[in-house]
Amino acid sequence: MPINQIAVGRYQDEVTHPGALKAALAEFISTLIFVFAGEGSGMAFAKLTEGGPTSPEGLIAAALAHGFALFVAVSVGANISGGHVNPAVTFGAFLGGNISLLRGILYWIAQLLGAVVACLLLKFTTGGLVTSGFAVSAGVSVWSALVFEIVMTFGLVYTVYATAVDPKKGDLGTIAPLAIGLIVAANILVGGAFTGASMNPAVAFGPAPLDILGWTFDRWWACWCYL
Repeated sequence: MPINQIAVGRYQDEVTHPGALKAALAEFISTLIFVFAGEGSGMAFAKLTEGGPTSPEGLIAAALAHGFALFVAVSVGANISGGHVNPAVTFGAFLGGNISLLRGILYWIAQLLGAVVACLLLKFTTGGLVTSGFAVSAGVSVWSALVFEIVMTFGLVYTVYATAVDPKKGDLGTIAPLAIGLIVAANILVGGAFTGASMNPAVAFGPAPLDILGWTFDRWWACWCYL
């Protein structure tokens, strides 16, 4: 990729322009929809099982909830902002010269805020139930979790590029939201039992402001592999 394709962008065009603000709002709403459904499915499972241990049924439910929610979130935002719903996807689009740095930062802010608001809404609507942040499973090292998350996130971003960003995608673009939702669901089935399968810094960040003061040192140390 030629380095001259990477652009910083003009503040007036990429941050304060009505079109940019509309795109940022679309990212905020799409991320809120995705995190609310995905995180909420885990909270619902915990309530139904009275906080019981994670089971294969719970993993399947989480995969389906995240896959369906991402399919919808990408679909509703695709024609406005591109339907990134993920800071990692936005970063990949920036490196590929498909979005400016300033627009990317605007998207990151919108995505992180959307995730936090989704978790706040869940905490309020569920009567104060705890939103579950990501944590490395017992027996899995931080470095193993990091590699796991890198591989899964690469698969997600590659799918986004192949089906939604590549100008040669042709008719394949019509199934982009479905393909993106399916790869996330599949990765959750693979990595959910080991790392929680975040693949999305906004998803990992969303619950953090609500319980960050109670984190142990090990939790702080493990957190960086999701970001």
